[in-house]
Amino acid sequence: MRKEHYVFPLEDFASRDDFNRIKKFSRDKETPFLTVDLKKIEQSYDDLVEHMPFAKIHYAVKANPMDEVVLALKNKGSNFDVATVYELDQLLRLGVEPERISYGNTIKKEKDIEYAYEKGVRLYVTDSDSDLKKLARKAPGSRVFFRILTESDGADWPLSKKFGSHPDLIYKLILKAEKLGLEPYGLSFHVGSQQRDIGQWDNAISKCKYLFEAVAEKGIQLKMINLGGGFPAKYQAQAHELETYAGEIRRFLHEDFGEELPEIIIEPGRSLVANAGIIVSEVVMISKKARFNQYKWVYLDIGKFGGLIETLDECIKYPIFCDKKGCAEEVILAGPTCDSMDILYEHHKYSFPHTMREGNRVYIFTTGAYTQSYSSVCFNGFPPLKAYLL
Repeated sequence: MRKEHYVFPLEDFASRDDFNRIKKFSRDKETPFLTVDLKKIEQSYDDLVEHMPFAKIHYAVKANPMDEVVLALKNKGSNFDVATVYELDQLLRLGVEPERISYGNTIKKEKDIEYAYEKGVRLYVTDSDSDLKKLARKAPGSRVFFRILTESDGADWPLSKKFGSHPDLIYKLILKAEKLGLEPYGLSFHVGSQQRDIGQWDNAISKCKYLFEAVAEKGIQLKMINLGGGFPAKYQAQAHELETYAGEIRRFLHEDFGEELPEIIIEPGRSLVANAGIIVSEVVMISKKARFNQYKWVYLDIGKFGGLIETLDECIKYPIFCDKKGCAEEVILAGPTCDSMDILYEHHKYSFPHTMREGNRVYIFTTGAYTQSYSSVCFNGFPPLKAYLL
């Protein structure tokens, strides 16, 4: 007789004491919900400061916009990157000074630029002639940085194509910005979220070096590089440690720019908050599609529309634990809604103990980023994902 064991390596993601604390905390709460540990977020911030002391941190608010998260990072000294005036209003309401805010979305309405400028924001990104002209009209004299188009090879969640422009176009935009009364301040890029190929930063930094030198010949001195995000969180497939990323990125910068680096900005989101979150969910149903199907279907009470949209194309593979012992059974995981695309993992099979039953709870680790902020308002009537601080 086979000895029953835990299928999931819990100790890789939480101590048994920490897990028992989460179980006790969540015992009387209706699933699904997200738990967030602020101490882990603060520790992640400290780790970034330790390993990348040369960089100014602008937290990407979109990753997790909970007031408590913003306030914790504000008190640690973080700056912030916003994508909309709604995020801007939240930061201002929480007492974040406009000098600590960058407007990091290349897609902006003219009236929103005007609003942000009136509120005191003076640092904006752009990647197009249209947006540049809007900035010149509604944010005169502001510092502008230009987003370079990069590849996202090696990233779990690619960000290529939609954002950024080719260096040849960026060069022309930089020259035009000065003529329009803006300050061409720097360059930015994003190598893709959860980027596993550290060499992608090397490629992007070399493009920045080329543009720094090219516009310098025209009398324009750029002062800043925004390295974006892409730093790792702890999902099923492991990535390098932050220390390795930081050391290599520092080396790439010094190889291209020598000892006197320009101002360096980073925009971490996932790496700051993902590891601090655990979603508690319940097994709604376990079934088979035919008598001799190899795989059971396991339906949870959370799916793509409830906060797990990053399972789209099975890009992000969350660690998922059921606190039962048993022999491993591979299953197909799906969400609860009446939408055929609400399947979480069909090709990448998850293993659960054969003793798992309907009504059991499952714990989805590394869900502090892009979960609650992605959840739908009321698709199928389901409310947005609740969140609690531990």
